[in-house]
Amino acid sequence: MTPQRLGYLYGFGAYLLWGFFPIYLKLLRPAGPLEILAHRIVWSVAFVALLLAAQRNIGFLRALARRPRALAGIGAAAALIAVNWGTYIYGVNSDRVVETALGYFINPLVVVLLGVTVLRERLRPAQWVALGVGGLAVAVLTVDYGHVPYLALTLALSFGGYGLVKKRLGLPAAEGLFVESAVLALPALGYLGWLAASGDAAFGHVSAGHTALLVLAGAATAVPLLLFAGAANRLPLTGLGMLQYLAPILQLGCGVLIFHEPMPPARLAGFALVWLALIVFTVDALRQTRRARAASRLAAAVPEPAPPPSAILHFLPRQTGQ
Repeated sequence: MTPQRLGYLYGFGAYLLWGFFPIYLKLLRPAGPLEILAHRIVWSVAFVALLLAAQRNIGFLRALARRPRALAGIGAAAALIAVNWGTYIYGVNSDRVVETALGYFINPLVVVLLGVTVLRERLRPAQWVALGVGGLAVAVLTVDYGHVPYLALTLALSFGGYGLVKKRLGLPAAEGLFVESAVLALPALGYLGWLAASGDAAFGHVSAGHTALLVLAGAATAVPLLLFAGAANRLPLTGLGMLQYLAPILQLGCGVLIFHEPMPPARLAGFALVWLALIVFTVDALRQTRRARAASRLAAAVPEPAPPPSAILHFLPRQTGQ
């Protein structure tokens, strides 16, 4: 299996799990969003540490300690994923699953925008159209919600930035996630200790099943992130953006069909504009890919030009005098 095909397989698995993740998060109530976030971090560190120990791959930390730029990048990735996790937990447990789905619909457009602003990429006309339609969609949804959909925008920007940082770091999946989670583990443990001391912790006070679900939040968090990291190390950002359509479709289905969140006409119109922008973006990306492949095949079919006579004479043996 080629690395790119394996990357798409990893990405598909990650987004499938994320698509149904709201159902899992709903089961973690009555724990508050910050407590759930802290447990996700702490149990993720434990889960990935066990995974690395089983692989006997702890020695990477020494090599990583000699790379200050990589450590700074990991710190940035940790901050971005913490913002993303916390925002998502808050959105799901405040009955705003539809708005969280909007954030991940917008994310591919944010990825394109990051490509322009950070990587200095040049956009094609169709990509500008897609961004313009996406901006119009945000305006329509702002009118519908009565405020800027900050929850969706925060999710899109934080996860888009996380994907960009992960792409630049190029660290192996488990190692990168372990260090990112370890950066956040100390404040998470401190917060959980404060909750326990104040008597406000839900952990261990609701039911055995609830406690087990909080502990399993580490595996539920780590597995899709490991799959995503494996995909990010093998796929271009555009490929990751296109795969991400799967997760918000499933999340939107959870919000509307399972949790019965409202979808008034104005909100549906805003989502329709987002989908239109994504269609324009996807069609343009596919067309560009086909053109690149055709150009590559044409270049491979054209024989190399013959060297000029002067180049041929250069390689002939010189005649020596008699």
